[in-house]
Amino acid sequence: MHALEQEVLEQALAWINADHEVHLFTVVQTWGSAPRLPGALLAVRDDGQLVGSVSGGCIEDDLADKAREGVLPTKTALLEYGVSRDEAQRYGIPCGGRLQIFVEPLKNTQHIQRVLQSLHERRLVKRSVRLGTGEVMLADAMPGSVAALDGDWFHSYFGPQWRLLIIGANQLGAMLATMAQALEFQVLMCDPREDMRAQWRVDGVSWQSGMPDDVVLDITPDSFTAIVAVTHDPKLDDMALLEALKSEAFYIGALGSRLNQEKRRERLRMFDLNDEEIGRLHGPVGLPIGSRTPAEIAVAILAEIIQIRSQQRAAALTSQSIAQAFPAGSACAS
Repeated sequence: MHALEQEVLEQALAWINADHEVHLFTVVQTWGSAPRLPGALLAVRDDGQLVGSVSGGCIEDDLADKAREGVLPTKTALLEYGVSRDEAQRYGIPCGGRLQIFVEPLKNTQHIQRVLQSLHERRLVKRSVRLGTGEVMLADAMPGSVAALDGDWFHSYFGPQWRLLIIGANQLGAMLATMAQALEFQVLMCDPREDMRAQWRVDGVSWQSGMPDDVVLDITPDSFTAIVAVTHDPKLDDMALLEALKSEAFYIGALGSRLNQEKRRERLRMFDLNDEEIGRLHGPVGLPIGSRTPAEIAVAILAEIIQIRSQQRAAALTSQSIAQAFPAGSACAS
C-alpha cells in the first residue's frame, strides 16, 4: 500500500470526527489508458475538500463540485467515466480510457479505525462492502490480492506501506533514501559505523541500531519490504544478505561489480543458503542503464525495485482473473 492511500483513510477519519460528511471513492476497474490503477483512493468531504486521486484531476474536480452541491450518492454506487469520447476529453482521460469508481458514504468510523490499526501492525486486510446496503466486513488477506467486484460485494485490500531498508549511510545511501521517500517508501537505515551516522543529513529516515544481520531480523521483512546493501564492505553487506535472502522481502539487492557479485555468491554458499535463496539476490543491483554517479545508480536501483513490484502485481492480477474465470470446482475444456 502506498502512503497516499493511508493518508486518505486517516484524513477521512479526521473529517468524520469533525462532523463532516465524507465520501470514499475507489477505482474498481479500468479499460484502456486509464490514469490510475484499481485500488486508488479518493476521499471528498461535504465542502469539496479532497485527498487522494482517482484520475489526472478533472474527475476529482467533478466529484468535489458534486459534493458542494450535495448531489453525491447517499448509498453505495458505481460511477463510470470516459465511456464516450466527449467524456474522455472532458475529464482528461487518455484516448480510449475508461474507469469505474465505487463510491460509498462513510458513516461508521469503526471499520476505518480497524483498517488503520492493521496497517500500523503491518497486516494485510480485506475490506468488503456490499452494494446497495453498505454492509462492511473485514478479514485478513493474502499478499497479491487486488481490488475487485465479486457479485454484490466490492473487495478492497489495504496492506502495509512499502518500505526500503538501506544498509550503508554513504552518498549512494543518501540518494536512495531521498528518492525512495519521494516514491512514498518508508525508509529505514542501518549503518553501525559511528562516523557515517555523524555525517548523515537526510531527514525522514528511521535509523536502526545494531549490526545489519540483527536489524534485518528485528524488522521482520515482509512482502512489502525491499532491502539494498550499499556499503561495499562484505563484512556489513554480506551479514545483512545472509538474513535478508531467507526472509519474505520482495526485493534484495547489493552493490558491486559482476566479479564481486560472483565472489559474494561463493561466500554465501559457505553458509546455510541454498541456490534458490542465493538466486533471489539482485547483483549487480539496479537496471543496466549505464549509471555512474550516485544519483544515477539510485535511479537504476529504484527503477528495478518498481519493476519487480509491478511484475508481481501483474502476476497477481493474472492469477485473480484466472480464479474468477474458473472458480474452484468448475470444469474447463482443455
